[in-house]
Amino acid sequence: MGKDLVLENLTKRFDKIVAVRNMNLEVKEGEFICFLGPSGCGKTTTLRMIAGFEIPTEGLIKYDGKVINDVIPQKRNFGIVFQSYALFPHMTVAENIGFGLKMRKIPKDKIEKRVDDLLDMVGLRDQKYKYPAELSGGQQQRVALVRSLATYPEILLLDEPLSALDAKIRVSLRAEIKRVQVELGITMVYVTHDQEEALSISDRVIVMNHGFIEQVDKPLVIYKNPKTKFVADFVGTSNFFDGDLDGNIVSGPWGKFILSKEAVSNLPFSKGAVSASIRPEKIHLYKNSSNIPADIEKTNLKKGKISVVTFLGVIVRSLIKVEGKNIIVDITETDFEKMMLRMNDEVTLYFPPEDFLAFQA
Repeated sequence: MGKDLVLENLTKRFDKIVAVRNMNLEVKEGEFICFLGPSGCGKTTTLRMIAGFEIPTEGLIKYDGKVINDVIPQKRNFGIVFQSYALFPHMTVAENIGFGLKMRKIPKDKIEKRVDDLLDMVGLRDQKYKYPAELSGGQQQRVALVRSLATYPEILLLDEPLSALDAKIRVSLRAEIKRVQVELGITMVYVTHDQEEALSISDRVIVMNHGFIEQVDKPLVIYKNPKTKFVADFVGTSNFFDGDLDGNIVSGPWGKFILSKEAVSNLPFSKGAVSASIRPEKIHLYKNSSNIPADIEKTNLKKGKISVVTFLGVIVRSLIKVEGKNIIVDITETDFEKMMLRMNDEVTLYFPPEDFLAFQA
């Protein structure tokens, strides 16, 4: 059995505000997990309890089989990386990284070797004698990352470490963090509100809302099979159709949709108020009705008009008005150009029954 991190019935209250509610979670040694959710959902509070900066109101935090609720942060041997780099401005890169080792009275030659090894790991050996002010934001965060690794922590905690950086640097640096985690085999607990970040680097994602865990799963499962309407809405983009279910038919002001039996199998009833959802890339778009296959479910064909077009690189996102409702549809840039689609074009949309998800309203 590895050195697992276990949260049991973890609750944190601040006066009348409940920040984290009855959380149960097990993190395996060497696992990379992400807490994902909107501001105020309790993800940072959870990280601070794991780090030892906040004391749980109720419940237990266990590491390697031992309860650590009362263990001070310095004794937990957990590294932490913050959103702000928190580097000492009067120290060089090497001095910043080696500071924790110096405090532990590690010999100078061993500190220098450890610093050099870590700088090589993130490609910053040539910045060794520079001061933080002479580095870019991305370089400073790399230094902050390896500084937290210098003392051989058993778990690394990261609190929105990339949110202060621009988009392109964020993408490259998150890949760097994942590479370092795999290379070292270290357990990482990462907090972010950026869904793309969470899905791209973690082994498992913990989606939080109002202090509760909504779902814990692998990134692909979170995206393809969200368990709640909140997860379907927060992770990725979805179109929602609120209406009345009768068997596997949903009716609303936009007409009717037929859903596959699998799509409604998770519901506790066959009649009632539901919210049906479908991802933008799952909707088929036709400009010419002669291209519509003959063997599809005709009930799920809807006519509409393109009202907004947004280019997102390889994907083109269109907002299409159907019966007064805006539908988001994603197609490749190649297909968009091939169909010569433009604003105000009349189009037909097809909503495959098997690509719907249904949630209790």
